[in-house]
Amino acid sequence: MGGSTDGRVLITGGAGFIGSRLARRLRDEGRDVVVLDSMSPQVHGDVPADEMAALHELRTVADVIVGSVTSDSDLRQALRGVSEIVHLAAETGTGQSMYQIDKYVSVNVGGTAKILDLLTREPHGVKRIVVASSRSIYGEGSYRTEDGRTVHPPHRAETDLEVGDFDVHMPGEGRIEVIPTAEDARLHPSSVYGITKQMQESLVMTVAPTLGIEPVSLRYQNVYGPGQSLQNPYTGILSIFSTRIRQGREIRIFEDGLESRDFVYIDDVVAATARAVSHPDAAGEVFNVGSGVPTTVLEVVEALFDAYGARVHAKVTGEFRLGDIRHNMADTRRIREVMDFEARVTFREGVQRFAQWVMNEPIGRDELERSLHEMTQRNLLKTSRAEKR
Repeated sequence: MGGSTDGRVLITGGAGFIGSRLARRLRDEGRDVVVLDSMSPQVHGDVPADEMAALHELRTVADVIVGSVTSDSDLRQALRGVSEIVHLAAETGTGQSMYQIDKYVSVNVGGTAKILDLLTREPHGVKRIVVASSRSIYGEGSYRTEDGRTVHPPHRAETDLEVGDFDVHMPGEGRIEVIPTAEDARLHPSSVYGITKQMQESLVMTVAPTLGIEPVSLRYQNVYGPGQSLQNPYTGILSIFSTRIRQGREIRIFEDGLESRDFVYIDDVVAATARAVSHPDAAGEVFNVGSGVPTTVLEVVEALFDAYGARVHAKVTGEFRLGDIRHNMADTRRIREVMDFEARVTFREGVQRFAQWVMNEPIGRDELERSLHEMTQRNLLKTSRAEKR
């Protein structure tokens, strides 16, 4: 087997940020595509599905089923004539996952289990499953000790965060330095979302081969770009900050602003995912999909100010969310060596493209304060005592 193109490609969550662009890419490559998406209001807004312009556009390149991965009947309909599955459907948001635990586990883990269970019980033509995993499964990721050893630190202690010590520490070690995290690093997620992504990946990578199906896991880093939700306050600091800038409202920066993420542009993510659908050498592999370049939140803010040609007050609050990690930076050697893939869009270039798109979009409701209030009420968002003084 390997990279068959004799059937349709099913994209679960295919009306979302990544999936809708992947559908167009695969259609341009000559593939027939079917999309299964629940059209969650948190992601797509409260507009009825039949009135969504984006959904009408998606229907020009794919057969669209509005339904859920937690429904046997919806999955049966979606799986007809399918030879490859790209499983993107998931509830997203590190913070929200910490207090909507049943929802995240039911959709992310339960939906993945239902797909696999259906494939074990009923005839199908599926030859490959590409599952969207996440950098969140690494927890704090990889660090180097002063004597050159690679270590994987535990989650940051709340007692340290409360006094404004946001750095990562390793018991028994001196100073440690963040390094790119490779696919063979220790997996120890620090949030419910991360746990569910690890379980999605583990289910697919373990069960699929027993069914004669090739599994591929893509551990996405922080994906951004035109088309991402501007109304979901639980994911995407570029969207959250952009809305605040356009409204002329203050930006709240958690911790000390020096926490960093590996931002990877949507076009690069779509290209990597399309390649994973058909590349023969991807079978059975796990890949980081990122830029390999860390960018701090303070650098994100400055890049957005430059892109919009406008500034608002940016306050470093000392607030911290339980479950957040300090840094992440992907080691991208494996995907480069196996699939000859490398991210091409720099963060500065990507932010400029993103801002140009945002300026042509309506300014939506700012739901940030509501989401922060929810987290504060549940004791998941706190302020360091150093900041309170």
